Amino acid sequence: MNETSNKRQDAAGILDMVDNAIARLEEVIMATGVILMAVNTIANVISRFVFNHSLIFAEELNSIFILLVTFAGIGYAARHGRHIRMSAIYDAMPQHIRKILMIAITATTAAFMLFLAWYAVEYILNLYSKGRVYPALGIPVYISYVWVPVGFFVTGIQYALTMVKNIQEKDIYLSTNLHEQDAQEVEV
Repeated sequence: MNETSNKRQDAAGILDMVDNAIARLEEVIMATGVILMAVNTIANVISRFVFNHSLIFAEELNSIFILLVTFAGIGYAARHGRHIRMSAIYDAMPQHIRKILMIAITATTAAFMLFLAWYAVEYILNLYSKGRVYPALGIPVYISYVWVPVGFFVTGIQYALTMVKNIQEKDIYLSTNLHEQDAQEVEV
């Protein structure tokens, strides 16, 4: 029994390390993406006023940064329980019903996110087969969309982990590290 418990703790520790590494990577990607988007936009504004011409690649580059920040951000939001929740009916339910609903919600959302990740991979493969490139940057369009399935996949895994946490624990969790009552205290 003790050996089984140690193995579970070791596995949980490894999962926590991987989750923390992914969280840090998402934070770096989002911060870098936002900063580069700001630099690109400022450079374009300066170019317009000083040289009377926009940078021809600025719009394409910002589109890539928006994709990057958005799809790195959905996993981050899921990890921290920061997605929009429509909870008027949910909040009125007793705890045992909310617990069942949270397991169903996180399971459904995880499945949907993983399906979207698979669908996004198919979309990228379709873009790849067409050979489209950004006119100004000259890079293949499919490369900028790589973040879409990655973001959906990480988000799906986060929701699946939240579902598992809710199955294992007595309390209700909005994410693996956000207890429902902690979130309610922040909202008030």
